[in-house]
This record gives sequence, C-alpha cells and structure tokens, in this order.
Amino acid sequence: MSRATASAAERNKEPILEVLARVLPASGTVLEIASGTGQHVVHFARALPALQWQPSDPDAGARHSVRAWVAQEGLANVREPIDLDVNVEPWPVASAAALVCINMIHIAPWEAARGLMRGAGRILAAGGVLVLYGPYRRGGQHTAPSNEAFDSDLRARDPSWGVRDLEAVETLATGEGFTLDEVVPMPANNLSLVFRKGERAGPARDLLSA
Repeated sequence: MSRATASAAERNKEPILEVLARVLPASGTVLEIASGTGQHVVHFARALPALQWQPSDPDAGARHSVRAWVAQEGLANVREPIDLDVNVEPWPVASAAALVCINMIHIAPWEAARGLMRGAGRILAAGGVLVLYGPYRRGGQHTAPSNEAFDSDLRARDPSWGVRDLEAVETLATGEGFTLDEVVPMPANNLSLVFRKGERAGPARDLLSA
C-alpha cells in the first residue's frame, strides 16, 4: 500500500493534537470526518491511545492511504476507514464520544457544513465534543491577507467553496444543540472551534482575546 503525504498535515498535526489532548474525553470513540491522507489520525491515535479512532472519507483513494498509514504505524486503536459522505444519511456510525473535522468545510459546498452539523447532532450525546479546524472569517472579515488570498483561490476553483464565516458555522451548530465552547488561535491564521453538545451557561472562551 502507498501512503499519501500532505505537507500541511505535517505542519498542523501537532498544534491540533495539543487542542485535542485537552478537550477530548478520556475514552470512547472519536470519529474523524474527511480523514484525507491519514496522517492526522495516526498521529492522534499514537498520542492518545485510550481513545478509539474511526477515520472516514468518501474518497476511495484517501481510505487506501489511511489504511497504509495505519499498517505502517501498527496502531491497534484505529478502525478500518469507512466511506462516509456527510450529506448521505444515515451515516454508517450510530454514535461517538467526539467528532473531529479538519480543513473540510471550506473545500466543499456549504451544504457539507450543514450535513456535518446534522450528523454530529445525531451521533453525539449530551456532553459530546465537536472540533473543527481551518480558516474562518470573523464579523464578515478575513483575519489575515493570506486567508483572503486563499479564499479567492478557492472560489476561483469552485464558486461553492470558500472560507466560511465563523458566526454562520456557529449558527448551524447551535441549531443542532451545540454551544461554542472555545475559539483557539492556531498557526498560519487558522482556528480550532470547540463545540459541546447540550446547554452550557456563559459565553464562549475566545482565546484570541484572552
């Protein structure tokens, strides 16, 4: 089996892991949406062995790469990658303790974000954690010139793609019973958004302004 490698995944896997190690539950199954090459899931699974990791991707080539990474690393806590398209219901996963989605909603139509939130709302119980990572606009504005350029490039490739408004993503999540618990600044002008299922009093912790 051949393993695909993405340079961005190599750069961001450790900063993302730092967030996940702090916010994920101590045990249970973590569903990764749009696993891509598989670099992320093996890195996280190696560092957090008490968790069971369920990779997924609608692309057969991506699932092939995930299998190759898992075989290379010899990890027993990563399950066979599954074919999961967020817009196809029902999902082939009935429940999970947490859900992680990295760099997906801006390289997909907005309907994918809707599907992601609908599915997360179904499979996560009260207290379940949903972590998103990627670039976001805030208050309708890009947070950096590089993100604005990236957004233009995405929309030139496919008009249905693009850097999303954080507030719009939060609105979708709220509609499925989630609250935004944290906004965590990440390298390269990205953000990690940490949502939790169920009611929570108080405003979200915004670590950009903390």
